[in-house]
Amino acid sequence: MKNLPTSEIWFVCGSQHLYGPGPLAQVADNAKQVAEALSGSKRIPYKIIFKALLTTPDEITKTCIEANSSPTCAGLILWMHTFSPSKMWIRGLDILKKPFLHLHTQFNRDLPWGTIDMDFMNLNQAAHGDREAGFIHTRMRLGRKVVVGHWSDSEVQDRIGAWMSAARAWQDWQGGKFCRFGDNMRQVAVTEGDKVAAEMKFGFSTNGYGVGDLVAKMKTVSDKAIDTLVADYADQYAIVKELRKGGSRHDALRYSARIELGLRAFLEEGDFKGFTTTFEDLHGLEQLPGMAPQRLMADGYGFAGEGDWKTAALLRAMKVMADGVGTSFMEDYTYHLSPKGHQVLGAHMLEICPSIAAAKPAVEIHALGIGGKADPIRLVFDATTGPALNASLVDMGNRFRLIVNEVTAVKAPKMPKLPVARAVWECKPDFKTACAAWIYAGGAHHTGYSTVVTSEMLEDFATIAGIEMVRIGEDTKISDFKQTLRNNEIYYHLAQGIRV
Repeated sequence: MKNLPTSEIWFVCGSQHLYGPGPLAQVADNAKQVAEALSGSKRIPYKIIFKALLTTPDEITKTCIEANSSPTCAGLILWMHTFSPSKMWIRGLDILKKPFLHLHTQFNRDLPWGTIDMDFMNLNQAAHGDREAGFIHTRMRLGRKVVVGHWSDSEVQDRIGAWMSAARAWQDWQGGKFCRFGDNMRQVAVTEGDKVAAEMKFGFSTNGYGVGDLVAKMKTVSDKAIDTLVADYADQYAIVKELRKGGSRHDALRYSARIELGLRAFLEEGDFKGFTTTFEDLHGLEQLPGMAPQRLMADGYGFAGEGDWKTAALLRAMKVMADGVGTSFMEDYTYHLSPKGHQVLGAHMLEICPSIAAAKPAVEIHALGIGGKADPIRLVFDATTGPALNASLVDMGNRFRLIVNEVTAVKAPKMPKLPVARAVWECKPDFKTACAAWIYAGGAHHTGYSTVVTSEMLEDFATIAGIEMVRIGEDTKISDFKQTLRNNEIYYHLAQGIRV
């Protein structure tokens, strides 16, 4: 993936000097073993390093300052192997800016019932120490994830892994830059938002650039570079005859390659992590960019159409969580409302990421009734099937809300006259409930769609960001969902006061 930061998670163990140097050495060694075992697990997405055994307020504060200033530290895992009086942690946790996970575990899995004595009890009292830690986290109103169980448990490792993916996505957003070519689609509300509030809350910036800046970059692309890219297309995709070399419309494919190369150069030189386009601002372009955004998404860039910078940023975060695969910009385009079963056809004009393709995409050219430009090139394919979700980030004025709907992607029927990439899914808990809940929550028509990212990852991400998240899933009931939205209005209005 492009512009992905180097990431590691610091494993920190708490104790105190009451136990003496011998037990403390054992505690440190045990904590190191846990960190190394977790880091070596295939369920853990990237490196965990044992950072420190902390036993004093000064040590704790120093470590938190180091974590804040470390460009590679994406977050911390805290564990109290023994009792660690939590007043020691107040100063450090109060200044900690990195996310943390509280792991409630113990070194030994089983108790040695026949030989257990007070020395063993004093050394292995996370049941005691983690409750003390949990109180101070709650008393300080700190957002965090709590994972409970033995560190060798696969479920525990999966839950740690989900949080690590969210923490890395949060790290990736810090200082991230998103490019908005032109403005949003005219008079559309949900693609707007407060960019200042977003930068304050999320750490990324969004700025506008003229389409002419892109066109100027495209003019610097050489014919040789286009030759190379077009040959790459032929290796990866099934290109229709008229677009192949010698075909009647091969020049259109070459122009699409010029768009891609110009876009890549612009994004790389600007160190951008995502971008938006809009079909209402195409001055100087011969085609609406279609295949170029598709391929750039496949390389990990965030993208959304119609100037929707929030969805572009969300998609980048989801791409990081998914390690670049199985994740795309999406739109709920139209419905199948048969009494035998309601389904959603998801697509966009052109720009769906091939990372969700079920088979080799085709490169095709077709007319497009909007945009007022030449027929655009696009990748056409059906999406994979299985569990998936749609996520939307919306600006509610006084806060940001993340909305997640869990769905099941199904095999797409034959659609010979619809030449776009597409996915078909069934909503959870059912179509009527899911759509009503989405609309009550103010969900956008653009989403980040993924077969890899989970609701747990997005919940962890929302906790790290300190924003509202609502989930629409198997257990959703409209009456309860509406009440949750009402309750959230009060909570988030008062939340800053609650933290004092």
